[in-house]
Amino acid sequence: MNLLQPFIEIFWDVAPIALVLFGFQSIILKQKIPQVKRIIVGFILVWIGLTLLIMGLEKALFPLGKLMAVQLTDQNFIGNNTHWTNYYWVYIFAASIGFATTIAEPSLLAVAIKANQVSGGFIKIWPLRIVVAIGVAIGIALGSFRIVTGLPLHWFIIGGYMVVLMQTYFSSKNIIALAYDSGGVTTSIVTVPIIVALGLGLSSTIEGRNPLIDGFGLIAFASLFPIISVMAYVQLSKFLNPKEPQTKHEQ
Repeated sequence: MNLLQPFIEIFWDVAPIALVLFGFQSIILKQKIPQVKRIIVGFILVWIGLTLLIMGLEKALFPLGKLMAVQLTDQNFIGNNTHWTNYYWVYIFAASIGFATTIAEPSLLAVAIKANQVSGGFIKIWPLRIVVAIGVAIGIALGSFRIVTGLPLHWFIIGGYMVVLMQTYFSSKNIIALAYDSGGVTTSIVTVPIIVALGLGLSSTIEGRNPLIDGFGLIAFASLFPIISVMAYVQLSKFLNPKEPQTKHEQ
């Protein structure tokens, strides 16, 4: 295995970020970069960390996700009955892996920490992460159901966004932007490879499914349902605590 090649590839991925940041600081703002050595060391650590993470995902988690999908749909495991109800272990695995990968998602942790800071501690880190992870779990399980049944993807996406629009209308303005961002940060470096592997594995082993047509689309579910879960969590909290004081923006 060539260890040098992944480091070179990730370097060229990280280099434009450093170039833009240093360029704006030096050329546009015309100010000295504070703690240059510390920042350089930080970029090097990011470069090494991303490289090792990508290698781990490609060598372990990506193949494992596909292998699990193949094994869970094998007729020796589910029997000869291929009705969608007989694939319940697929739905359970999809929900479990969606929840676990979202909890481990670095981008979600970063957003949760910042949301906690700017809200003065009102938005808790762990509740936000768990609610988003539950949304992803439901979305991936429903997406797996779609692959098993062969139902059109747009039915689910259109229906889901209709729910989002209704929730947006009735939700507090303070939570809408965070809810929408929570859907975006779930589709990052940890979640995407495993979800894609699961979708391709399912569509490759279920008879009558095309990996190109049916194998993709799970990421759309992973982005959509956290929006629903976060706004539903806030709306449910306000329903259970109607006497909770409003913020200045809500009054």
